[in-house]
Amino acid sequence: MNITQLKYLLEVAASASMREAAAKLYVSQPALSASIRELEEEIGILIFERTNKGVSLTGDGREFLTYAKGAVGQYEILEDRYLSRDGGREKFSVSAQHYNFAIRAFADVIKRKDPEKYAFSFHETKTQNVLDDVAMLKSEVGIISFSGSNESVIRKIFRDCQLEFAPLMKRDTYIYVWKTHPFAGRDEISIDEMRGFPCVAFDQTSDRNYYLSEEAMADYSFDRLIRSDDRATTLELIARLDGYSVGCGMLSEEDSVLKGLVSIKMKEEDPLTIGYIVRKGRALSHYGEEYLKELQKYREI
Repeated sequence: MNITQLKYLLEVAASASMREAAAKLYVSQPALSASIRELEEEIGILIFERTNKGVSLTGDGREFLTYAKGAVGQYEILEDRYLSRDGGREKFSVSAQHYNFAIRAFADVIKRKDPEKYAFSFHETKTQNVLDDVAMLKSEVGIISFSGSNESVIRKIFRDCQLEFAPLMKRDTYIYVWKTHPFAGRDEISIDEMRGFPCVAFDQTSDRNYYLSEEAMADYSFDRLIRSDDRATTLELIARLDGYSVGCGMLSEEDSVLKGLVSIKMKEEDPLTIGYIVRKGRALSHYGEEYLKELQKYREI
């Protein structure tokens, strides 16, 4: 077993097929399949079920994947800290769901402190990655949210992963549409009135994607659903298809990328609690402390 095999394993688990994973890893599909089979033979378990429709994790595979994520995460931390040649640059990393205030706070810390040399990272990513990044110390701080429909599950994950959550705000639920949408002038709307239009949601790509949704109304049955993992793609689909997304109504005139979106208050109530997570018992760096101070400017509760 080696770190390359574990990285291959994580990519296959996150992809729909061996072919897709091989393309992302820039290796041939036979070589990738052979590497995974060698790993399975060495550890004595079947990690993936193979069918003509793709691959899926077995029960043993899911358990092994949890440990593999931890091993790869710790290796990347060691690699970043001791093997990378950053010439004395200061380091700090944040992982976040799709919230612009988190980006603004990150940028404001950099502008205020203005370090001479730095290698900072901001990962706008999926819910599972936010949880994993902070749990595995890839990021010091994570920005995350939950609604009433998935709060109990998310809080259990916090406990299991030794994560501390601090709430910043609680927001009502809104529907986002493009300014040319037939309902763009409404002050309030029911989600049932949107059934004829496609809902564009962020793709969580997880066995637990229902529980890890970053939007409210996760348990609602959408007749037309498009999943996207890119903000620009999401906005393009909403604009071109008269689509919509579900959010917390946080639109700012300062965010040029969001100009054209209109928020409409939703009649159904499933408010989002938004806040940050840190690893329990882990001391933050100077920049981590500064980032938390900056986040307090957005605190509403």
